[in-house]
Amino acid sequence: MMKRSVLPFLGILAAAWATFAIIRSKPARVETDPPSPPPVSEYGHTVAAVGLIEANTENISIGTPLGGVVARVYVTAGRTVNENEPLFELDTRHLRAELAVREDACAVARARVAVAAAQLADLERQLEFFEQISDKRAVSVEELTRRRSAVETAAASLEQARAEALAANSSRDAVGVEIERSTVRAPMDAEVLQVKVRPGEYAPAAAMPAPLLLLGRAKPLHVRVDVDEHEGWRVRAGAAATGHVRGNADLKTSLRFVRMEPFVVPKRSLTGDSTERVDTRVLQIIYLIERDDLPLFVGQQMDVFIDGAPPNGRAH
Repeated sequence: MMKRSVLPFLGILAAAWATFAIIRSKPARVETDPPSPPPVSEYGHTVAAVGLIEANTENISIGTPLGGVVARVYVTAGRTVNENEPLFELDTRHLRAELAVREDACAVARARVAVAAAQLADLERQLEFFEQISDKRAVSVEELTRRRSAVETAAASLEQARAEALAANSSRDAVGVEIERSTVRAPMDAEVLQVKVRPGEYAPAAAMPAPLLLLGRAKPLHVRVDVDEHEGWRVRAGAAATGHVRGNADLKTSLRFVRMEPFVVPKRSLTGDSTERVDTRVLQIIYLIERDDLPLFVGQQMDVFIDGAPPNGRAH
C-alpha cells in the first residue's frame, strides 16, 4: 500500500522539478530602449530615402595612363593638393635609358646634317668655279650638267638628313612625354580622400574596381539621394529636404537642391536592411549639405526626408 502511494508522489515531484528547470532555463527578456531614437520627418508628405555623402566635385577616381611599378607616392589621405601637383610616380628607369639612346641618335642625325651641308657647300663652290670659266671650250656641257646634278643630289641628301634629324628629335621627345606621363598629377585643387597605391605595387593602365587614388572637394559636401523609382513621381525639382546623421537623429541639417539626374539607375548604395531589395532602380537627386559643423565624412550614409507629393497623387 505504501509503495502505491509513493510512486505517484515521486511522479508529481519529477514533473514539478522538470517544470521548474524549464522555467529557470528560459531567458529573461528585458525591454531596452534603442541607443538613438529614429529620425522623424517634419514634412506633411514625406519621401524617405537614403543618401550617400560625396564631394561636391563628385568622387574623382585617379588612374594612370601607363602601366608600371610605382616608385614613389607623394600624398597621403586627408591632404589638400593643388592642381598639377604630383600624386605618385612610376618607375621610369627603362624610359630614361631609352631616352639616352634617343639622345645619341639625335646627335648622330645632327652630324649627318652637318656632313651633308658641307658636301653640298663643296659641290656648290665647284659648280660656281666651273660656271665662271669664260672659255666655254675648257669645260664641256656634259661636265657642267654632271656637276649641277651633283649639287641637286647633295641638296636632296641634306633635306633627307634634316628630316631624319627631325624624326630623331620627335622620337626623343616622345620618350620624354612618356616620362612626364609617368608622374600622375592632380587634375584640380582637391582633397585626397583615399590612397590605395603603395611603392612597389604594379599600377595597371586600366579601369579597376577600387581606384588608385580618390580625390574631391569636401567643402561643401553633397549628398546623393536614392529615391525608389516607385516614388520618383512624388519628388519635384527644387523640393526641400532634411538630412539626419546616421546613429544620432538629433544631428540634422537642411539640404539645398542642386540637381536631379533624370537617368534612373540600378540601386548600388545598400543600407543593410534585411528587407531591402537590390533589384530596384532609383532616381538620384543631388543636395548640398548646408551645415559644415556636423561630423560627416565622404562615403557616409544619411537618412533623408524630402518634401514630396501626397501618395494619393493629388497636389499639395
